[in-house]
Amino acid sequence: MTPDEYPGTLLEAQPQHWTQEKERCAPRIESLKVQNYRVLRDIEFKKLTPLTVLIGPNGSGKSTTFDVFAFLSECFSHGLLQTWSDRGGIRELRSRGCDGPVVIELKYREGGRAQHEDGGKGRSQNPLITYHLALDEVDGTPIVAKEELSWQRKQRGRPFGFLSYQKGEGEAIPGDAPDEDAERKKQPLSSPDLLAVNTLGQLREHPRVAALRDFISGWYLSYLSVPQMREFARVGTSRRLSPTGDNLANVMQFLEERQPEQLRNVFGVLARRVPQLERVLTETMRDGRLLIQLKDQPFDDPILARYVSDGTLKLLAYLFVLYDSDPPPLIGIEEPENFVHPKLLRDLGEECLIASQSSQILVTTHSPYLLDSLKPNQLRVLNRGKDGFTTTRTVSDMPLVNEYLIEGGLLGESWVQGMLDLSDESVDAS
Repeated sequence: MTPDEYPGTLLEAQPQHWTQEKERCAPRIESLKVQNYRVLRDIEFKKLTPLTVLIGPNGSGKSTTFDVFAFLSECFSHGLLQTWSDRGGIRELRSRGCDGPVVIELKYREGGRAQHEDGGKGRSQNPLITYHLALDEVDGTPIVAKEELSWQRKQRGRPFGFLSYQKGEGEAIPGDAPDEDAERKKQPLSSPDLLAVNTLGQLREHPRVAALRDFISGWYLSYLSVPQMREFARVGTSRRLSPTGDNLANVMQFLEERQPEQLRNVFGVLARRVPQLERVLTETMRDGRLLIQLKDQPFDDPILARYVSDGTLKLLAYLFVLYDSDPPPLIGIEEPENFVHPKLLRDLGEECLIASQSSQILVTTHSPYLLDSLKPNQLRVLNRGKDGFTTTRTVSDMPLVNEYLIEGGLLGESWVQGMLDLSDESVDAS
């Protein structure tokens, strides 16, 4: 038995709409390399799985790793200038005592139907695409020092670059399948702080660039706030939950009107996880505000969401994201354990595992209860080295833990027993 085949507590029965064979594969990030980003001086997360969970002591770099994804997403949605400024510029972003640009490099494969040589479906034949982004600052203004896009179209081939920009100047090869014989087209940008992928990705002649732009722009990073979820919302529909969850009632109204089957799916999962919950209702008040009500068994009258437990409300919000009919390509969930009962954390871990068939999911946590559904290659341990910077290790590389799992133990238990090689020292993260 291999380390990733240990007897876990995976769900035996999954909702039908998840177990059906997917027509299309979702895009997947296979590795993330970061340099000079706060405590991430020089780190690489290799062989990322569809569900990846980060654990580690306070200050180990979990939130900073999560923020790398948020930073990149905001660069595409808000622009580099605002995103850079929101984080304090190079003074606050660059690793302490270091020089050089902030570097983020993704290796990923696009979604779609991929064919193996034997004619079967799979992901391995999709080209491996590398996106390299180096950011620096000149006279207090951020610049794109280097931005490159390349792909490896054959399994053993050499990566071929089809986009290269520096400080707003560069060139790209248009077309759906750029190759070395194609003509490179120079297209200067209007400012050195603009991302070429974000700009050229809006043009029809650059479909490969557009695919990356759409991929990153579609990420959902959760910062759920229970107090905001409890507030009355204005009447109106929302297609997707906001990062804070303040439009929860609006999403419910959208699903009720446009996708009732999807709403029933979510409520069905919630009812299995919280058996005493009978149904969830929305009601429009006279002043045009929406409120959420939840009805418990065996009581006749529903209660307002503001009086429902934090855990139930957070689980409902997470389910709206995980069971989206058009799921985000990447979902980030940071520290879901706050105010949530351990049983619901186990349930959430299982739901994340199911949803990872359609979305890549990143979770940071301090709770061992979330880990019991995982395999060791899905769990990364972060620590701070003697130099003060973050290191990472995959649990599948820990022989003692793997032996424990093969004997029937669970990852959460191995963490509680101190087998995951976590440092007890807390370091204030930069």
